[in-house]
Amino acid sequence: METKTKSNGVAKRQNATVKKDVQKKLTEEAIGKTVVHEKQPENKKTVVNLDDRIQKFEKLRGLATQRERLTETLNELTKFNYNQDGSSSFYIRDSRNLEFKTTNSNLIKLVTTHLQSTLEQRKAEIEREIVQFEL
Repeated sequence: METKTKSNGVAKRQNATVKKDVQKKLTEEAIGKTVVHEKQPENKKTVVNLDDRIQKFEKLRGLATQRERLTETLNELTKFNYNQDGSSSFYIRDSRNLEFKTTNSNLIKLVTTHLQSTLEQRKAEIEREIVQFEL
């Protein structure tokens, strides 16, 4: 608070104007005209757990490896689709060595087309995860 001295020697305080300014400020804050900014603690360092960071890095590396394998598989499937000469065979074998085999080119084309679209969707999902990934 500041005091001023008049020429007659009497000191007059400016309490009234300070009080009005405070009331005005409180009123504006109450009705939402101004935003009160709370002080954020400065120089507060975030403690980074090294093990967590390494684990996240390994997860990112795993996603990159999955993307790489999907890309290779898609390339091989594309080569297969474009290099068919009509004498292709399709085999499926389970863990008990039961086998399904076909040479029907329409069925082979249907299966490879569906497989390719599924792999492309999965690749897009992994790429989104990689882009959004935070260490």
